[in-house]
Amino acid sequence: MATGKPTNALLHGTLDALILKTLAGGPRHGYGIATYIETASDDSVVVEEGSLYPALYRLERRGWLEAEWATSELGRRAKFYRLTRQGRAQLAVETAAWRQFAAGVSKILLAQ
Repeated sequence: MATGKPTNALLHGTLDALILKTLAGGPRHGYGIATYIETASDDSVVVEEGSLYPALYRLERRGWLEAEWATSELGRRAKFYRLTRQGRAQLAVETAAWRQFAAGVSKILLAQ
């Protein structure tokens, strides 16, 4: 039965863009990225560790993110991620693709 909430399959296709957008505001560690996405979406998008960290590693391998170890706001050692120049360019690509996709889906779902 449908609940009206986004499914993991829907999130999977947009997770890279959400991470890139989150890091456009500055470096964050993994927990900070997940928390920001949840808060910014009014808790309608929940990013599980099992999805987040593989995505972060993938984006880092692609050269869209860089990471370094630093001390978190709680005094713990954490890996902080930040966008690279390539990552900012990819965010623009992902945003344009999302807008086109959302417009196409809206035409179908909102058709009279």
